[in-house]
Amino acid sequence: MAYRFVHTADLHLDSPLRSLALRNAELADLVSDASRQALVAIVDLCLEEQVDALVIAGDLYDGEQTSMKTARFLASQLERLHRVGICVFKIRGNHDAMSKIAKELVMADTVKIFGGHAEIVEATKGSLSVAIHGMSFAKPHAPDPLLPKFKPPVAGAVNIGIMHTSLAGSAGHDVYAPCSVFDLHASGFDYWALGHLHQRSQHPGAATIIMPGMPQGRDINESGVKTVSLVTVADDRTVTVEERRTSIAQFERVDVDLTGVDDWRDAAMAIEAALAAQRDRTASPHLVARLRLSGRTPLSWQLRRDIDLMQAEAEQRGDLIGRTWIEKLELAFEAPSTLADASAADPVVGLAALMRDEVIAHSGFRDDIREMVRDLLADLPAESRAFAGHDEAGFERFIDNLLANGAEDIAARMKAADRGES
Repeated sequence: MAYRFVHTADLHLDSPLRSLALRNAELADLVSDASRQALVAIVDLCLEEQVDALVIAGDLYDGEQTSMKTARFLASQLERLHRVGICVFKIRGNHDAMSKIAKELVMADTVKIFGGHAEIVEATKGSLSVAIHGMSFAKPHAPDPLLPKFKPPVAGAVNIGIMHTSLAGSAGHDVYAPCSVFDLHASGFDYWALGHLHQRSQHPGAATIIMPGMPQGRDINESGVKTVSLVTVADDRTVTVEERRTSIAQFERVDVDLTGVDDWRDAAMAIEAALAAQRDRTASPHLVARLRLSGRTPLSWQLRRDIDLMQAEAEQRGDLIGRTWIEKLELAFEAPSTLADASAADPVVGLAALMRDEVIAHSGFRDDIREMVRDLLADLPAESRAFAGHDEAGFERFIDNLLANGAEDIAARMKAADRGES
C-alpha cells in the first residue's frame, strides 16, 4: 500500500504587497488574498487525493505577523485535514522563526511541528515503514549547515527529510543552512523535502530531491505558474512525483514590439493581441501582466508622455479578455534620434541625445544615482533585488538604462510642448 503526501514550502501567508505599482484596488485585493487561496488549493488537493500527509518545508508565515485573522484562517484549513486524519509535518524556516503566530497558535495533534533539534516521526502504511526527519530554524538566521545535525536514516524504512536551505546559494536569496546536493544524495535518505528557494527545482540521483518553489507568486520577480509536489512512495520504495498547480494569480512579463506602429489605436490593438496570446498560455485562473513596449515607433514620444492613458487602454482590453490584469507598463523604445523620420535639425531631438550622453557620462551625477539605488536595494528583501542586476556589470547596465530613460522622459514632454500638445 503506497504512502502519499503533498510537499510544499514558502507560502508566506498574508505577505505584504511587494509591488509599488499595484494601484488597482481590485488587483491589490486579488494579489493580497492569493497566498490564502493557494493554501486552500493545497488542502483541497490533499483531500481529493486522499493523501497520508501534508509536508510544509518552512516559511508558512511571513515574518513578524501578529494578525489573529491569519491564525484563524490557518487553523480552519488544518482542521479540514485533521477531520479526515491527514497528518501535517512542518518545519520553521527563517520567516517562521520571526512569527509570533508560529509560537502562539495551538495545533491539532495531527500536526507535528519539528523543533530546533533533529527529530524523527515514524509511521506505517500497510507493509511500508516511513520515517519523517525534520529540524526547524531556532532563530531567523541559520548560517551553518543543518544536514550534519540530522539523525541517521532508519534502517528498513523510507526516510523522508524536511529541511529549509539555500543549498549551495542562489541569486536573490540569502544563505541559510547551506548544503550540497551531493551530500543530500549521500545521506541515505529516500526523499528530501526542501524549502526556501522560490523557484522549483529537482535534483536527480540516489535520492529524490525537490525544491517545490512557492505555491503562489507575489510579484513580477516570482513569475510563472506555481505548483506543489504530489509524492507517491510505492510498496517497492520507488518514488513518483507529480507537479500540481496551486497558483491563483500568475505573474508574467509580456513583450509588445511596436516597430512601425504610428497610430495610437493600432498600438492598443497590438497590446490586446499580446495579452490574449499570453492569457491562452497562462495555466492559472488570473494573469497579472507587466507589459514591456519596445521597438522603433514615432509614437515613443507620446507614449512616454501619456503612459497613464495607455495603461488605462491596456486595463480596459484586459477586462475584455477576462481575468487579465495589468500590473505595470515599461517602455524600452529605441532612442528617437535613431528613427528614420527624425530630423537632424530638430532641436529637441538633439537635446535629448545630448542629455543621454552627458547624463550617463557625468561621473558625479551617476555616483549620486548609484548610491540612491544602493540605498533602495538595502531596504528590500534579498529576493526582490533582481531588477537591478545579479552582478556589478548588470547593476551598471541598470543605472545606464535608468539615466537614459529619465532623459527620454524629459525630452518627450519638451517635444509635446514644442508641438503645442497639452
